[in-house]
Amino acid sequence: MAIPILQARPAAGRRWSRLLLMGPAFVAAIAYVDPGNVAANLTAGASYGYLLVWVLVAANAMAVLVQYQSAKLGLATGLSLPEILGKRLGNGRRRMYWLQAEVVAGATDMAEVIGGAVALNLLFGLPLLAGGLIIGVASMLLLALQSARGQKSFEYAILILLGVIAVGFVSGLFVNPPDAGSALGGLVPRFEGTDTVLLAASMLGATVMPHAIYLHSALARDRHGFSKDPAVRTRLIKATRFDVAGALMLAGVVNIAMLLLAASSLRGIEGTDTIAGAHAAVTSALGPVIGVVFAIGLLASGLASTSVGCYAGATIMGGLLKLRVPLLTRRVITLIPALLILGAGIEPTLALVLSQVLLSFGIPFALIPLIRLTGKRDVMGIHTDSMPLKIAGWTSATLIVGLNCVLIVLTVTGQA
Repeated sequence: MAIPILQARPAAGRRWSRLLLMGPAFVAAIAYVDPGNVAANLTAGASYGYLLVWVLVAANAMAVLVQYQSAKLGLATGLSLPEILGKRLGNGRRRMYWLQAEVVAGATDMAEVIGGAVALNLLFGLPLLAGGLIIGVASMLLLALQSARGQKSFEYAILILLGVIAVGFVSGLFVNPPDAGSALGGLVPRFEGTDTVLLAASMLGATVMPHAIYLHSALARDRHGFSKDPAVRTRLIKATRFDVAGALMLAGVVNIAMLLLAASSLRGIEGTDTIAGAHAAVTSALGPVIGVVFAIGLLASGLASTSVGCYAGATIMGGLLKLRVPLLTRRVITLIPALLILGAGIEPTLALVLSQVLLSFGIPFALIPLIRLTGKRDVMGIHTDSMPLKIAGWTSATLIVGLNCVLIVLTVTGQA
C-alpha cells in the first residue's frame, strides 16, 4: 500500500513515494483529451487559427486547480464528491442532481464512442455503426481488467493509451511547426464574433470535464484509502499535487498541440470542419504516416475515454442513488445512444462539438459544490482550502458560469 511508503525517510524516499502515488490523475486526465476535445480544438484552429489558444491555456489552469481539489476532497474525507452530496441532499434534490449528472456523463460517453468509431473508419474504412460496436466491446475489456485486476492495472492500461494519444496529436507539429509569434499572440484573450464564443464554450466544456470532477475524488480515495492520521493525509495530499500537475500538464500540451496543428496545417483548407476532413487535410499536408498516427491517437482517445466515462457514471450513480450497477452492464446500456446517433447518420463532428457545449453547462453543478465543500472546515478539517485557493476556485467558477450564460443568450437569440 502507498501509505507505509509515505512514512518513509527523508528526501529520496519521499521522491520515490511521489512517483509511486502517480496514477489516479492520469486516469482523470483522459477526460481532457477525448474525441470531443479533438473536434472542438481542430475546429477552432482550422477556422480561427491561433485566436483561441488562450482559452485552452486558461481552461487547463482551471483543470489543474479543480482536479487537485477533487482529489484532496477524497483523501481528506474518505468519500467521493457524489457520496458527500448524496448524504447532504434530500431525496428529491438528490434525484434531480443525479439526473443532470447522468445526462452529462451520457453526453461524454456518446462523444467518446463516436470519436472511436470515426477513428476506425479512418484507419480501416469500417462503417461508423460497426466501429461504435467495436469500441463498445473494447471498452468492456478495459473495464473487465479493472474489475479483475484492480485499479492499478487499469491505471497502467490508461497510461499506455495516454502515451499513444500524446504521440498521435503532437507528432504533426514536428513536421510542420507552428509560427511562434502567432501562437504567442493567441495568448491574448479576445473573441471575433459569436461563433468564437460558441467554440470557446465547446473547448471549455471539453477541457474542464464534469464527470472527471466527480470521478477523481473516488479514484484518489480508492487508490490510497482513508487514513485517520492527519499527518499521513497531509503527505498524501501534498504528493497528489505532483500527480495532478504532471497529468494535466500532459493533457494541456496535447490539447494545445491539436489547435496548433490545425492552425498551422489546416487553416483555410475546405472541409476541415469535420474530423474526417481534418484527417484528410493532415494526410495531404503532412504525409500518410502522420495521418495514420493521427487516427491512431484518435482511436486511443475514444477507447480510453469511454472506459473512464463509464467508470465515472457508475461512481455518480453509486454516490447519489446508492445503486451499484455492474460496470459491464452499465457499458451496454450507455452504448445505445451513441449507436443510435451513428446509425441515424448524424454528422459525427457536429455531434461531438454539441456534446461538449452540453458538458459546459454541467460544469457549475460539479464545480460549485466542490469549491464549497473543500472550503468548509467541518468537511475538510485541517485540509480546508487556503484563502488564495478559495479565491482561485470561485474566480474559475465565475468565469465558467459567465461564459455559459453568454452562450445561452446567443443560442436562444439564434446568434450562436
